[in-house]
Amino acid sequence: MEKKGSTMLLGKYELGRLLGQGTFAKVYHARNIKSGQSVAVKVIDKEKVMRVGLIDQIKREISVMRLVRHPNVVQLYEVMASKTKIYFAMEYVRGGELFNKVAKGKLKEDVARKYFQQLIAAVDFCHSRGVYHRDLKPENLLLDENGNLKVSDFGLSALFESKRQDGLLHTTCGTPAYVAPEVINKRGYDGEKADIWSCGVVLFVLLAGYLPFHDSNLMEMYRKISKGDFRCPQWFPPEVRKLLSRILDPNPQSRITLSKLMANSWFKKGFKPIENPVVADRDNDISPRSLLDFNASFESDSEGSYGKRVPDRATTSSGTSAMRPTCMNAFDIISLSPGFNLSGLFEREKKSQMAEEARFTTRKPPSDIVSRLEEIAMMESFRVKKKDGVVKLQGSKEGRKGQLAINAEIFEVAPCFHMVEVKKVAGDTLEYQEFCDNGLKPCLKDVVWNWQGSEQQEEEEEKC
Repeated sequence: MEKKGSTMLLGKYELGRLLGQGTFAKVYHARNIKSGQSVAVKVIDKEKVMRVGLIDQIKREISVMRLVRHPNVVQLYEVMASKTKIYFAMEYVRGGELFNKVAKGKLKEDVARKYFQQLIAAVDFCHSRGVYHRDLKPENLLLDENGNLKVSDFGLSALFESKRQDGLLHTTCGTPAYVAPEVINKRGYDGEKADIWSCGVVLFVLLAGYLPFHDSNLMEMYRKISKGDFRCPQWFPPEVRKLLSRILDPNPQSRITLSKLMANSWFKKGFKPIENPVVADRDNDISPRSLLDFNASFESDSEGSYGKRVPDRATTSSGTSAMRPTCMNAFDIISLSPGFNLSGLFEREKKSQMAEEARFTTRKPPSDIVSRLEEIAMMESFRVKKKDGVVKLQGSKEGRKGQLAINAEIFEVAPCFHMVEVKKVAGDTLEYQEFCDNGLKPCLKDVVWNWQGSEQQEEEEEKC
């Protein structure tokens, strides 16, 4: 990047005023020098995102935005990277956030319906491309100069490939007031149904000017969400009340689908569907070269000028792959509270289900936990695979119900405090319990701080 007068040049872009900033990025207004087109350039501090392990999230965001070229989705034009920065050249949306309109008060029915129609059209297209947004809210919905809605911020989105063998997503994320109850449940959720719930909350906010589920006490708010406990204002038309009751249904199995929602009589009023949305704009498509440069900028810097290791290529002193634990957020911690288990609202929990998983806390680093699990696996003749904070143990012996398979996922609650969730994913439950009682627990005795449901063990002498 070079300076030219009072402006900065970035390739073919001339950077102007600062539009906004967050923890890891700043967004500038910029101009394409050749075409004169206004763009927004997101400048990400590479060292900061590498330090907290967000590189994979950024790569996923790029992949997602390449897939969802739609008139109601903010377009990504180009990706560039230097040794210290990552640059996204994106569509510049002049009208600001939809949130700013709602902050001034409720919208008229026709205006709210128009925005809702455009939101659903964009979300439906995303789902058709195997993309689930997972953080839909007015702050992430922008308006262009013509008043058309644009979905933005795919940083928490998931691709179809993110689903596990059960066909569900398992990462708990989103904004508390807009998140679906099954997301907090932590037993897996359908990305499409979760997005539909968030769209319903957005519709309520547009028409009412306030949230359907709100309480100063976070736990109380989640209880309301889990029960679908909301009241429509008296000015809501009967057809809107009925539609919202089907969207904000706490049971994802009976919640309305996008196809049925789009066939609703209230929704269809004045709706003009886009027959052939542009999947890729060849003039502005991300060039293979720019993506190659982007990936190479990380792969060549495993121990680059910062002296910091790239998280997904990290190594321990012994040369084995280092584990990067999953970071626990507020949703995860709340979902583990015995007084706030939402699973009973949607399913009858079998007694054996609780026996198929166990949790323990520890003050040991992930490398120590993994090493001990590898020792146990060797003793019990298990094969080991490690990926994204999960240690997978696969038995080699045929049991009553096939080979025993166990996942141990490491969560970071705080830098010096971890939780490990051990779960049976295949095989016989009795054999799993015997493995835990006779193999796992005795061998982890000096690693575990306390097991869930057991009396707290004495704190280790070694403090963080």
